[in-house]
Amino acid sequence: MQDFFQQIASQFAQTTWLEWLGTLTGFLCVYLAAKQNIWNWPISIISVISYAILFYDAKLYGDTVLQFYFLSTAVYGWYYWHKRKEEKKKPIVKANRNQFFLSILAIICLTAAIGYLLDSKTNSDVPYIDAFCTSVSFVAQFLMTRKVLQNWLLWVFVDICYIPLYIHKELMLTAVLYLVFAIIAWNGYRDWQKTYRNFV
Repeated sequence: MQDFFQQIASQFAQTTWLEWLGTLTGFLCVYLAAKQNIWNWPISIISVISYAILFYDAKLYGDTVLQFYFLSTAVYGWYYWHKRKEEKKKPIVKANRNQFFLSILAIICLTAAIGYLLDSKTNSDVPYIDAFCTSVSFVAQFLMTRKVLQNWLLWVFVDICYIPLYIHKELMLTAVLYLVFAIIAWNGYRDWQKTYRNFV
């Protein structure tokens, strides 16, 4: 047990400035998203660029590609949230059963396709785990840009899945960040649910 805590302390001591930058801006953007603050999008751009470099170095290629997707959705989300506010539409929507089923189907298909590519074309030691987490994040991020309530439930789930993956990759600070993300995501779900109910 003592060796485990020494290993954790050693990993924290070796944390790079890039991981600190990605962690701090990542925490801030998720917190702001949970509060429905539009500034989460520009701040997320800093975080995703930091993590794109970091994940590539860690051979988490699915997560690296995911950061470029996050970059494009940050621009789109920034535009969409601003437009929705100007048009005075209902701030949050809820996916119906069919839409949620399609989301799950998309995750399964993306996991199979990305996992196969990572397994056959890269030197990743966790191709299908990386692919699964990447796929859930793809779908959750899209739902967030559209202000769909259930995006937070997917984020809670995938943030918990990411924790052992990042510990395995010796990205301890990022693992801790994703534990915090899971807590923020759950609170975000509760806050968004209250807002949704107020407009039903």
